Amino acid sequence: MNKEEQERKQFLEQQLEWCKNQDHILENIEMKLHEMKKIAQYTLDHELTEAEVDRLNGQLNELKSEVHFLEKQLNSCPE
Repeated sequence: MNKEEQERKQFLEQQLEWCKNQDHILENIEMKLHEMKKIAQYTLDHELTEAEVDRLNGQLNELKSEVHFLEKQLNSCPE
């Protein structure tokens, strides 16, 4: 394998790793969004006290922050 082919192979391997990382981030985002959906559905199906609503809102806000953090990682460029 000549130098150009080696460089091309290395570039493609880096791209593959970047894609795997992006896929992992997207899976994490999907899990957090699903968790948020479950919380929202729970609030629709049950009569909640103010304390329960506050607790669930706190959970939603934490998940929202985590999703935003993951989105920033997702938007990072490959090296």
